[in-house]
Amino acid sequence: MTESVLDYMTRLGRAAREASRVIGRASTGQKNRALLAAAAALDAARPELTTANELDLAAGRANGLEPAMLERLALTPARIDGMIVGLRQVASLPDPVGAIRDMSYRPSGIQVGKMRVPLGVVGIIYESRPNVTIDAASLCLKSGNATILRGGSEAIHSNRAIATCIQRGLAEAGLPPAVVQVVEVTDRAAVGALITMPEYVDVIVPRGGKGLIERVSRDAKVPVIKHLDGICHVYVSAQADLVKAQRIAFNAKTYRYGICGAMETLLVDQAVAAQFLPAMAEQFRAKGVELRGCERTQAMIDVKPATEEDWHTEYLDAILSIRVVDGLDQAIEHINHYGSHHTDSIVTEHQGDARRFMAEVDSSSVMLNTPTCFADGFEYGLGAEIGISTDKLHARGPVGLEGLTCEKYIVVGDGQLRGQEPV
Repeated sequence: MTESVLDYMTRLGRAAREASRVIGRASTGQKNRALLAAAAALDAARPELTTANELDLAAGRANGLEPAMLERLALTPARIDGMIVGLRQVASLPDPVGAIRDMSYRPSGIQVGKMRVPLGVVGIIYESRPNVTIDAASLCLKSGNATILRGGSEAIHSNRAIATCIQRGLAEAGLPPAVVQVVEVTDRAAVGALITMPEYVDVIVPRGGKGLIERVSRDAKVPVIKHLDGICHVYVSAQADLVKAQRIAFNAKTYRYGICGAMETLLVDQAVAAQFLPAMAEQFRAKGVELRGCERTQAMIDVKPATEEDWHTEYLDAILSIRVVDGLDQAIEHINHYGSHHTDSIVTEHQGDARRFMAEVDSSSVMLNTPTCFADGFEYGLGAEIGISTDKLHARGPVGLEGLTCEKYIVVGDGQLRGQEPV
């Protein structure tokens, strides 16, 4: 009899729960051995990885995948290099598990503090980018968690090839294969099962389009770490160094169009707009970026009219909306109203404006004189990231090792009894 999707996912869940107890007590050395062995396995398997990825790319082209999606799907030599570097960097990071802080004596004589512990089993649901498989696996492994990885059907061959390398690393370190499991079925029912198994899964991290994340947030019976959109802004203030601002804005948009940290709206102070926008627009046009602007922008440069919908849109493409604002207050108001609480940046040489912007913009990352595309766990020194959270509870911003753990109170006594004075 053929195994149903629910039975298959339940089997994965049980195995992950058992494996979580093993990896949760594994030594730092054992976890690092697994990561370094997986890196070596990836390096040795470059031809197999490329062949598997070509199958996915060919299927994607045949199925009419958008160019931006194909770009995210591609496993180039540089991206394989990046996965290897990421594994090695995570291995070099301090292990958060077991760290104890804030131990203090209470009047009763007991000591109270906090210990950092793994979450348990982490389910990751993601689309397109196969390198997420390595990011997620490495961070979960180092933080003492078992993980179930459900990649998009468009990357199934790539993900299987990567999973084989991870399994080799786990075996080398004497860890059970169920510490990292890649869902082998492409049926969407697998997602429905994964997000409704609280007995086996402790937290879900969805990485993908808005539709996926809305569905997971709506239907999950397991806590979710998420962000819906990456509507990121760069605000060029009246006190900006305009040469610096032009370089930052161009990099924020064009570094990679398909990442959640790409700038989608450029805000320019009216005091410098006439001086700044013509050259900026020319640079974007030369790169092939379509520009849409407010009425004041249209009066200064040749752009398509921006609609209300544009301010709400994460393009993930070579499209940029531009608005001229009256000053810092209007810039902050625009970002907090239209933004997605992901990443926003101010370009200014005025310290007071910078402090206000960083304090009042309600986003998980707020930047000064920096392109928004730096919003990335690797760039933040986290080794990699499991995702970027725009939530305010459990984790916010790029989620690395610490975000995949939680704290529990530990209490140390020596026979004290409540209600009695310490001896």
